[in-house]
Amino acid sequence: MDGEQEDAAVGGIAADRLRSIIERVERLEEERKALAGDIKDIFTEAKSAGFDVKVIRQIIRLRKQEPSEVEEQETLLDIYRRALGM
Repeated sequence: MDGEQEDAAVGGIAADRLRSIIERVERLEEERKALAGDIKDIFTEAKSAGFDVKVIRQIIRLRKQEPSEVEEQETLLDIYRRALGM
């Protein structure tokens, strides 16, 4: 077995395939890190414009949900508030 074949299958593992998978994950993690930085910058911009970042995050979370889920949560929140006299 020559050196190339040994690199390709060490211990029954396709080294090239494994290396490719690991490198793809590493690239995506770098992209995610860059995107997280971009999102942080946008929230900083929103805060400096006078917006409440905590509320913006809540709205983003709500927009990801199904309308029926949002309605159910709002109904429960209203019931709980009334129960507590709020």
